[in-house]
Amino acid sequence: MSDDDEPERLRVLVREPIAEPGLELLRSRFTVVEDGETDLASIIEGFDAIVIRSATTIDASLIDRAERLKVIGRAGVGVDNVDVDAATRRGIVVANAPDSTVVSAAEHTIALMLALARNVPQAHGALKAGNWERSRFAGIELAGKTLGILGLGRIGREVARRALGLGMRVLAYDPFVALERFRELGVEPVSAVEDVYAAADVISLHLPLTAETQGLLGEDAYARMRDGVRIVNAARGELVDEAALVDAIRSGKVAGAALDVFESEPYDGPLLELDEVVVTPHLAASTNEAQDRAGLIIAEQVVSALEGGLVATAVNIPIVEQADLEVLGPFIPLAAKLGRLTSALARGRPRRIVVAAHGPLSGYDTRLLTVAALNGVFQGRVDQAVNYVNAPVIAAEHGIEVSEQRFGPSQHYTNLVRVAIAGDGEEIEASGTTVGPEHRLFLAAALGFAIDIELAPRMAFLVYDDVPGVIGRVGTMFGEAGVNIANMAVSRTKEGGKALMAFSIDTPVPATLLERVRDSGFDEARFIDLD
Repeated sequence: MSDDDEPERLRVLVREPIAEPGLELLRSRFTVVEDGETDLASIIEGFDAIVIRSATTIDASLIDRAERLKVIGRAGVGVDNVDVDAATRRGIVVANAPDSTVVSAAEHTIALMLALARNVPQAHGALKAGNWERSRFAGIELAGKTLGILGLGRIGREVARRALGLGMRVLAYDPFVALERFRELGVEPVSAVEDVYAAADVISLHLPLTAETQGLLGEDAYARMRDGVRIVNAARGELVDEAALVDAIRSGKVAGAALDVFESEPYDGPLLELDEVVVTPHLAASTNEAQDRAGLIIAEQVVSALEGGLVATAVNIPIVEQADLEVLGPFIPLAAKLGRLTSALARGRPRRIVVAAHGPLSGYDTRLLTVAALNGVFQGRVDQAVNYVNAPVIAAEHGIEVSEQRFGPSQHYTNLVRVAIAGDGEEIEASGTTVGPEHRLFLAAALGFAIDIELAPRMAFLVYDDVPGVIGRVGTMFGEAGVNIANMAVSRTKEGGKALMAFSIDTPVPATLLERVRDSGFDEARFIDLD
């Protein structure tokens, strides 16, 4: 192949600076353009991926121009500057780097808590001013105190681990975290935020900002807290009603607060006038390690998106815990192939799609299996590109009901994934599992027959009367056409009833062979490309 015949490399626009290791990774695979000056609307259509931080806004109008765009990578945590809905409709992956700042944010939270407990900034300032005031700045020990955590996500968990190391009792409220996670951490679960207010000596906020959580710590909340409570917030400034906090501190109800974030930034308000308040200018993520980590993580996600891999930090694909992903990983391609297989076997328009997990697998977060199956179902069936991002949107737009089910152990397999498509008076179902340390993908059932055959790129399915000579006749037809049968399995409902022959082939079926097979009296003759 000449240089002129080589395919053009995918193009990545790095709009804002990221760490050099991330740039090196991108350059090793793609054509990288670093450009933060040119009008984005005039150039975005020429790129397959764009990497941004917080200064670049990508709205629906830019997304409409970006005909080649496949992934938007945000080298940081939030994606408020990206129109995620518009990107999702276009099948564009939006990924961030949520773990990049976890350690930095957790450590800063602990630093704020220690500084608050021991009056470190106040004592520092006084001594710098020439005042030696030991008695004035006497503090409290954290050992033996109760830390109440609101939000036990990634950062909340890391704060809990560090607080336990300080000898604190830790309890937390988070209705979206399984009780098993609490037990693993050694954290006491509570069922309501009021339980945290009633028990905690120190309260640390790690909640997302929503309509329900905005202003959560307000006048009513402070009234429910223990006298002398201390507040730490390195999450979202809007979680705290600052005016109510000022009043609570001045009244003595709240002994002090340590704040890294504010309702409006840069902050210049009455909290700065209170000696009981420790403040930092939104520094939780501001470490060299966090910034380097964010650049490398987002580069890895862009590579995965452009090379067809699973984008682990995508915000418009269901995200599961790493522990769950380690178990689910081998079953994701299985679900996709089962989706494609059932879609190819079904004749009519789908009305309902069911994705079911059987066995221990059902105990994990199986949303990614459902998305993978939908991705397989719609390949080649709709007039647009389909991927893990927009497959659920396509189902909704086509009025297809999607059901996710979980069951206990199956009769013959430890774990089993099943995909069923119902519509136009028929229901087609296929199930499969993985085998061996290589996680080979095997079909377990199709078209109402139990079958045991490894899934391959090209598959054939023949349904016929269970009479002698059929297998030999099929082998002869394929051999005369020069098409090699790589693997075969046969199943039947009962002796003399109907039978299913499933086999994989190495090359496409020529039209003459296809016609010959379909004219040979089979009830069903399906040839399916699973790639």
